[in-house]
Amino acid sequence: MRRSPKDQEGAHRKLSRRALLLGGMQLGLVGALAARMRYLQIDQADQFRLLAEENRINIRLLAPARGEIFDRNGRVLAHNSPSYRIIIVPEDAGDVEQVIGKLSELIPLPPEDIERARTEIRRGRPFLPITLADQLNWEDISKVAVNAPALPGITPEVGLTRIYPQLDDFAHVVGYVGPVSDYDLSKLEAPDPILRIPRFQIGKVGFEAKREDILRGTAGAKRIEVNAGGRVMRELDRKEGQAGADMQLAVDTELQNYAQARLGKESAAVVVMDCENGDLRAIASAPSFDPNQFVRGISVADYRMLTDDPYRPLANKTVQGTYPPGSTFKMVTSLAALEEGLIGPEDTVYCPGHLEVSGRRFHCWKRAGHGHVDLNTSLKQSCDVYYYDLAIKVGIDKISAMANRLGLGVRHDLPMSAVASGLAPNRDWKSRVKGQEWLVGDTVNASIGQGFMLASPLQLAVMTARLATGRDLSPRLIKSIDGIEQPSGAGESLGLNENNLRMVRRGMYSVSNDRRGTGYRSRIIAEGMRMGGKSGTSQVRNITAAERAAGVIRNKDLPWERRDHALYVCFAPFDDPKFAVSVIVEHGGGGSSVAAPIARDVMLQALYDGTPPLEAYPKGDRKRIKAQQDRLARERAKRAENPDSDRA
Repeated sequence: MRRSPKDQEGAHRKLSRRALLLGGMQLGLVGALAARMRYLQIDQADQFRLLAEENRINIRLLAPARGEIFDRNGRVLAHNSPSYRIIIVPEDAGDVEQVIGKLSELIPLPPEDIERARTEIRRGRPFLPITLADQLNWEDISKVAVNAPALPGITPEVGLTRIYPQLDDFAHVVGYVGPVSDYDLSKLEAPDPILRIPRFQIGKVGFEAKREDILRGTAGAKRIEVNAGGRVMRELDRKEGQAGADMQLAVDTELQNYAQARLGKESAAVVVMDCENGDLRAIASAPSFDPNQFVRGISVADYRMLTDDPYRPLANKTVQGTYPPGSTFKMVTSLAALEEGLIGPEDTVYCPGHLEVSGRRFHCWKRAGHGHVDLNTSLKQSCDVYYYDLAIKVGIDKISAMANRLGLGVRHDLPMSAVASGLAPNRDWKSRVKGQEWLVGDTVNASIGQGFMLASPLQLAVMTARLATGRDLSPRLIKSIDGIEQPSGAGESLGLNENNLRMVRRGMYSVSNDRRGTGYRSRIIAEGMRMGGKSGTSQVRNITAAERAAGVIRNKDLPWERRDHALYVCFAPFDDPKFAVSVIVEHGGGGSSVAAPIARDVMLQALYDGTPPLEAYPKGDRKRIKAQQDRLARERAKRAENPDSDRA
């Protein structure tokens, strides 16, 4: 039956509405897809490009050049030198053992290095490079390069390693670097990613370790393309890192070389401090060691030799070692009494050779005694009884406070390893640390730098410089960083009575220049360069009453480790102090006979900025000094000819 036109028109309208609805829905879907595609392809293009690149591009860190270290005159103390090494890629080598065998015929490969490489090959992926040999010379690298066709998978590489051209002269000051160890990483909460670069070197001890943050620099980066398995295909680009800062120290290489050589084979230390700004011109500890051995990787045998040596070459005696200061402490006791107004320059104490205190006899070094002595004579002849009597009047708390004021018992902030605080004890210290009451006998012992009293050679140099200038001088090791001058250690006035300081200095002058002074034999006779000084001999053993009755055993008749320490402190020129020097010779015996000549010789070397004329020495010393100067000159010349000690 035919539908009427009216019905047909109604059906057409329904169809049109459905078509429009369906078409609209399709158009909306297409529009949504188009919008999504635009969002993904345009708005999110960078993010998805990054995600794609992360699947094929790796970013690897580049080690920066370490900052170099110089002395005050620009002489190199630590620099970076090209380091040649041989790497192997196991999958390119094929038969790894065969390739290693061929390589060992060309260059020396230590068995321990080969075994280490084998371990790394077993643990790692076959396409990762492994270091076979490091610290090679150009001749070895040339041999490998010439024979490259016969050594598949072998590649010579060049990097940077640390070199210390001054060898053992600055080992205790500068220190050394070494590869990052698991122990190094364990000490850090959030290790810098750069520390995980294979064989990356960081400071281990000394200045290298203490200023690691400035010397290290910041890492660079390179982008490399890798395949799905992680194999490197090519390098896309790189950004070099920022080198560490160059550091200039206050030390003088020539003076340091001389001080180290002058100490010779003794177990000893010497510190030279500038009285104007606190600069440490020399800070030498003997015996020493070659820090380059540690950079290259020291052998077990060599390391055992250092650790088993009774003279302790690894210890920095200048700042780490603390010793009873002995009679070099007497200036502290006398100044404490002077500041309290308890003595005057003419006041005397009678010395019969001992003093009875609380039923105990405290002896003077001179068994027969010194008779009546005043302040000047007590310093000149180092009378112990004078200071026993003085200390009882002053009290330990005032003595300890004066010691702190002069730089003893205080840790000086230097970028060196194990800087010791020493000890200037008082009543509170003994109660807190020992749980005991302070005794008057403790005060008597402390008055002459014995008992609990301890000081380092650095602290004794600071004490001497402060006595010489009356200023709060502080030791300075860093002169400049990247050419920027660092704060001076000149300091302000200590606030001490100048007349009291003058009396103490006059006593030190008598020690060195009066015929009866303990340091007279080691005086300076050059006009305008006379020095003030003080000797010290500190006991390391108790002398029994029976031994005193029979006669005290001489130091030379005792085993080395039971002999007294020898000390000497001095400043010069007396009228215009430029340098303060402290010397300690472990178990050396008498300070005046052993330490004083070293201090005088080093002082003259500093004053003349080089080899002094023989006329500066007493006539009786000149023949010995000339022989010493000739010997040291030959040693320096021989060392300069050695290419391993190039002092560019």
